Amino acid sequence: MEDHKNISFESMCVHAGIDEYEFGSVVPPIYQTSTFKFKSAQHGAALFAGEGKGHIYTRMSNPTIEAMEDSVAALEGGAKALGCASGMAAINVVFATFLSAGDHVLCSQAVYGPTNTLLRTVYTRFGVEVSFVDTSDLNAVKEAMRPETKLVYIETPGNPTLAISDLGEIVKIAHEGGAKVCVDNTFMSPALQKPFEFGADVVVHSMTKFLNGHADVVAGIIVVKEPSDYSPLKKVLNQTGGVIDPFNSFLVHRGIKTLALRMERHCENAQKVAEFLEKHDLIQSVTYPGLRSHPHYFTGLKQHKGHGGMITFHLKGGYDAGEIMMNSVKLCQLAVSLGGVETLIQHPASMTHFSMGPDARKEAGIDEGMVRLSVGIEHYKDIIKDLEAALYEVGEALTVKQEKNLFR
Repeated sequence: MEDHKNISFESMCVHAGIDEYEFGSVVPPIYQTSTFKFKSAQHGAALFAGEGKGHIYTRMSNPTIEAMEDSVAALEGGAKALGCASGMAAINVVFATFLSAGDHVLCSQAVYGPTNTLLRTVYTRFGVEVSFVDTSDLNAVKEAMRPETKLVYIETPGNPTLAISDLGEIVKIAHEGGAKVCVDNTFMSPALQKPFEFGADVVVHSMTKFLNGHADVVAGIIVVKEPSDYSPLKKVLNQTGGVIDPFNSFLVHRGIKTLALRMERHCENAQKVAEFLEKHDLIQSVTYPGLRSHPHYFTGLKQHKGHGGMITFHLKGGYDAGEIMMNSVKLCQLAVSLGGVETLIQHPASMTHFSMGPDARKEAGIDEGMVRLSVGIEHYKDIIKDLEAALYEVGEALTVKQEKNLFR
């Protein structure tokens, strides 16, 4: 479906990327092939010269992959998209395309652990300078900009602190300094946040998360606002080879059809769970964009259409209490990743952000007592009941510990 401007986002989730197919198929066929046959020698030569229409080799293009890419590009309001083998493959292609030796990249402090590690341990070896900045602080962003800054990389809300960065203001700062802006929109998805509306140049997703939504795919995507950025990114992706395969593209495209519905439920559930946690005696603090206690609550209202499905919180009793809680849940699954239909709970310092190291975690505000919760689409009462039972186990353990200390 080519014209997406006259339909709602909900309808676009169902119809974007869909074309007319042979035999009247309603669903895009899976072209599970590595290579494509040319009609003639002349046709093959024209395709390699970029003059003909068709496909050559699945690393370069594939109809199933293109259908999914067109769907995500439409949802984000971008020009084109590139499917990748993982979220990190997408992020690496962005860095490899826009950064060279001597360049400087400004990156959010609160960012997915491997993104931080990739910049610190790989790109610095290639002569790229990196500054990790609290991008929720606009003054810090301004002060960190340099003449050689070529890319400002923002993750908002940040992983796992849920720090919210003001996209519109950061884009102004970056563009005035001659830098492009790339936004990791994984936590919000285009259902809740559209960075291109605030002037961003590139958007990336781990499609493993909310876009696919079913914890059965590893995939990433790059979406560009301007067609001129598509070609250099595509060249790097093709040369480095981190492309998505047709079957995973099919699964992601299928998952996207329910994105609007799922995100609505994620938001409703997370709000109720966050309010429950905030009132619980054993919870020291809760961070959720939908709570007025969130330090960037009003920034979120300005750029979010919903508050998302991610919550972080701190238990009284610190790491030990968190360990007891995570070992006590039954409905909630103790697992990394996020954005699936099931509720997941994990400990960032020892799991998703372990690779950053203690110093980088401390700078990013990721302490040992933080717990991250990806709220699923189960009935919210069941999620709360499970958390309540686990918190009861924490309370019992803390009581025993306190009694032991009293009698020493």
